[in-house]
Amino acid sequence: MSRDFVGALLQLNAEKQVPREQLIRTVEEAIQSAYRRVAGDEDIHVAIDAETGKIRVYRARHVVSEIEDELTELTITDAKAIDPDAKLGDLVETEQLDGDVFGRIGAQTAKQVVLQRLREAERDVVFDQFASREGELITGTVNRVEPRAIILDVGKGVEAILATTEQSALEHYRIGQNVKAYALEVRRSTKGPQIFVSRTHKGFLKRLFELEVPEIHNGTVEIKAIAREAGSRSKVAVASRQDGLDPVGATVGQRGARVQAVVAELSGEKIDVIPWNDDPGLFVANALSPAQVLSVDIDEEHRIASVTVPERMLSLAIGREGQNARLAARLTGWRIDIRSDVSVAEAKAAAEMEQADAVLAATNGATPPAEGEAEAPAKPKRASRAKTAVVAEAPSDDADGAAAAAETVSEAPAKPKRASRAKKAAVDPAADAADSAAAAETVAEAPAKPKRASRAKKAAADPAADAASTTEEILAEATPAAEEVSS
Repeated sequence: MSRDFVGALLQLNAEKQVPREQLIRTVEEAIQSAYRRVAGDEDIHVAIDAETGKIRVYRARHVVSEIEDELTELTITDAKAIDPDAKLGDLVETEQLDGDVFGRIGAQTAKQVVLQRLREAERDVVFDQFASREGELITGTVNRVEPRAIILDVGKGVEAILATTEQSALEHYRIGQNVKAYALEVRRSTKGPQIFVSRTHKGFLKRLFELEVPEIHNGTVEIKAIAREAGSRSKVAVASRQDGLDPVGATVGQRGARVQAVVAELSGEKIDVIPWNDDPGLFVANALSPAQVLSVDIDEEHRIASVTVPERMLSLAIGREGQNARLAARLTGWRIDIRSDVSVAEAKAAAEMEQADAVLAATNGATPPAEGEAEAPAKPKRASRAKTAVVAEAPSDDADGAAAAAETVSEAPAKPKRASRAKKAAVDPAADAADSAAAAETVAEAPAKPKRASRAKKAAADPAADAASTTEEILAEATPAAEEVSS
């Protein structure tokens, strides 16, 4: 019986990977709990010899100064009566029991307890093994695919849970496929340890580089920072701890062999490897790779980096939907403001112009007009209307008024038709020679049509003769009337 017991312990040790001492302690506790199910047997203890497998059952109590539980404790006086060398805190054996006191029911109970305790011990061992692997890579086989997660078998009857939120959008899985994942957390459960893994965590990318790049694994090249958008693009900042070693070249490998192996594991995700720099300006410029950077202004107080890039590089620096700038900001920890050199030059010119206007206004003592409010020259149409209004208001009763009106008309760029009407109005009301002469001169100065101008010239050729002939005609008509009156 003892040999069989020892053989069973060795077999459990090999299968369950549970230490031999822990197995023996587990069996002892199981048999004790089976004995203590009977009232009054709370002081029973069990000891198993690991070499021979012999089981010894006995009663023992703890030595205390004041007794609180009479079934499991005794005073120092009673303990010295049994063992003269006993002292406070010792476990003093009071009675030796025969193992045959176990009946069939007791043996069955002990078996049940032993099996239960062995399972608990196995779970504890497995939990301890995987709990120490948090933050490490775990390789498992796809066991089943569920709507919200993929279950991986990582061995020893333990399953890892790869949630949908921790999966890359570019990847597709099939039953039996080997999958590497990053262990996020290990939890205890009634069915054993639960392992939650991820393939989108930036730590997963770091562990892959440690597998592919020996310099990163041994610490010669250090990964300083990682910014990642799983399934799309990642940026990795590396630094060298050894003089003369290029960290970027060591990480990328000959002809990109090392980084391509990582890209293949990530289903084609793009990876930018950039050198780390303690200078924030240089680090921000490197982080915006592959775009070329002209200058970087650092605002330490607000943690803002103002970056100037060539106009042709602006879209490349920002990236599709701002991805390049967003990853660079996460990698460096700075808020990045990207502008082109053309916009910077325009803003500078505008600032200089405003400054010059302010200086000029201060010199003249007047406020400079706001932009867009400069005095504009009057339109030609409105000017002609103003002059026409002046013509309408000018007096026409005396010769001076008529002459002034004629001069105004000659200055106004009026239409030819309206000008001819003005000429007629100036010729007809002439009552005397002076008025006629002034009207003729005015008409001669007006820019009239050739035909009408000739008529005006004929009318103004001999104003005195016209006036004399008109007088004679009036006298000839008046003479007969005067004779009739006298007769």
